[in-house]
Amino acid sequence: MTCRIISAALEGMNARQVQVEVDLRYGQMNSFTIVGLPDSAIREARDRVLAALRNTGFILASRNITVNLAPADLRKEGAGFDLPIAVGLLGAMGLLSRRMPLERYAFVGELGLLGEIRPVRGMLALAEGLAKQGIQGIVVAKEAAASAGLVPGLFSFGVSDLRELFMFLSGEIHLDPKRTDADALLRSGNKNIDCDLMDVKGQEAAKRALEIAASGGHNMLLCGPPGAGKTMLAKRLPGILPPMSIEEAMEVTRVYSIAGILPDNIPMIIVRPFRQPHHTASDAGILGGGAIPRPGQISLAHNGVLFLDELPEYKTHVLEVLRQPIEDGLVTVARASGSYTFPARFQLVAAMNPCSCGYLGDTNHQCTCSPQSIARYRRKLSGPLLDRIDIQVEVPPVRFRDLDGLPACEPSAVVEARVAKAREIQKNRHGGVLNAHITERMVRQVAKPDVEGRRLLEMAIDRLGFSARAYTRVLKVARTIADLDGSDAVRSHHISEAIQYRAMDRSLGRNAVAA
Repeated sequence: MTCRIISAALEGMNARQVQVEVDLRYGQMNSFTIVGLPDSAIREARDRVLAALRNTGFILASRNITVNLAPADLRKEGAGFDLPIAVGLLGAMGLLSRRMPLERYAFVGELGLLGEIRPVRGMLALAEGLAKQGIQGIVVAKEAAASAGLVPGLFSFGVSDLRELFMFLSGEIHLDPKRTDADALLRSGNKNIDCDLMDVKGQEAAKRALEIAASGGHNMLLCGPPGAGKTMLAKRLPGILPPMSIEEAMEVTRVYSIAGILPDNIPMIIVRPFRQPHHTASDAGILGGGAIPRPGQISLAHNGVLFLDELPEYKTHVLEVLRQPIEDGLVTVARASGSYTFPARFQLVAAMNPCSCGYLGDTNHQCTCSPQSIARYRRKLSGPLLDRIDIQVEVPPVRFRDLDGLPACEPSAVVEARVAKAREIQKNRHGGVLNAHITERMVRQVAKPDVEGRRLLEMAIDRLGFSARAYTRVLKVARTIADLDGSDAVRSHHISEAIQYRAMDRSLGRNAVAA
């Protein structure tokens, strides 16, 4: 007897429906064959499924079992096919009633040896993909039901073990579908009160630059000696960003679910991500990869912040391949089996020392680096990469009077209100696209400087050696500064402040003039 059960497999960020066909024939020999490009975890499902059925009370006599995962040309991975194989065997044994139309329901889950059903990664993406393909409901582990319940129009049933599932399919018990209110979850989200901007004493110029970066979605580089507060500033950027929309939260949750790092008790990510990979992280760890690629750190920072501390210590080729995701907001990982695209619209915040020892320009410490060493250290960052970082700020050492005598600074909530107002201006002006991501044609339309501003830009290009891309970046930052001022036009003082946020370009320009 043959039974067909619906399940799904991940393919990058998407899900494809998989037909799990189970054929059961009783005979003299025992065999259990799984075909359809399964990986090792799926091939091992044979032992898990048989043990789970046996320990739940279902005994199979001598039998020949063939499981086909269709389409046969799609590679499948993971233990999520345990549950549909078990349900298919129950159906092939004639133990399931016909009260539930199995052709309109999908089953996804891993089995324990005692019959318990466990969640698998990618549940939100799997549920969304199945809903788009006309599936009416999905049966998953109880811990994963809330995540699948985020998908509108899809019934999500959570079961704890095979016995409960059999009773549900047989009509002995009733299960209510799980519905998750995404709006309520977002409203319940709280900022990290341990990372408030009011805790940062001094560094007014850097805090101003942080506000501008948050308002326009600009990438940012903080350059200063150890202990100046670069990491402290970076960790406070998510606290002044507006809350995520439902669409943004769903995108982030989908990435975390596919990566397998979404906690079982959290159905949806409701705060903007902050990812801080170590400089020793591998290429695949940062960009994404693997035999069957999974999202990397830049995708886990989608709609949030990617913080790269000690920027020159990262591998040069890793930094260079960041250029394309910074521009396009996505990363494509190519493999022999195909290309996989993951979202990567993150806001980059990087930090670095001014030299190898870290104390160049520090009046309290003597720099021990030679000019050649300083130049070699800074050459680790290419011009094209620096061009893509809109705001470059020097963070000087903090003085004692700043630490001891200054009153409390503005809290993050106050700054966030100004950021939200500036972003609303951008939303109304060019359809929700932030200034950092507008096209060059848009820049010419919305960031046209006045006469004095054009003169300042001409001087910056001639004397400081700004590239054409840096010129465009200055205009984008100036547009954001004007939005914070509530100005319709980009004026000379907006241009002047934006030029000040090209610290690396200005230092390189001064060196070129001196040479």
